Amino acid sequence: MFPEIARDDIFHLETERLWLRWPRASDAADLASRAGDPDGAAVYFPYDLNDAERFVREARMENAAGSGLHLALTLKRQRHEPIGVVFAREDGARRSLSSGFWLARPHRGQGLMAEAMFAFLDLIFKITTVDQIVSAAAGDARAARLYEKLGFEAGDGAGPKAVLKRGMAHTAFGARRPKLLSS
Repeated sequence: MFPEIARDDIFHLETERLWLRWPRASDAADLASRAGDPDGAAVYFPYDLNDAERFVREARMENAAGSGLHLALTLKRQRHEPIGVVFAREDGARRSLSSGFWLARPHRGQGLMAEAMFAFLDLIFKITTVDQIVSAAAGDARAARLYEKLGFEAGDGAGPKAVLKRGMAHTAFGARRPKLLSS
């Protein structure tokens, strides 16, 4: 589903404040401590080093196979310290992806995830042929607000799903479009 340009671990996106790059084995300790914070990421708790190492391995395998794209978020000034993750992967439906995100608690409320997701979704619609991206915002009011800001609409069927269809994405970049880099 994802083309070759995204299947190489030197691939990354750059926004005004962030680098979105492939997760690395060296990220596991930071991911474990940040995602395992019981006060800041209840969805992931308990989350330990083994969980983070498994995530990095599986994310890299999906990225290399082109069946998904998982990117670690880092601040530009701290490119070796992941503060969150965005992902999209095949969801079984034809020309559809499921997507999600996570951001460490100290970095929330600064617009970083909106910045990352605008760039990420823009990338997906530019380099793939998917018709829609589906995301579950199960019970998370902040995530639901972000999905709405990104242009997602309530999905059909059971459960709290949000759907973004090709051509419906909002872009907040104007002249400051994200840079697509492969080196």
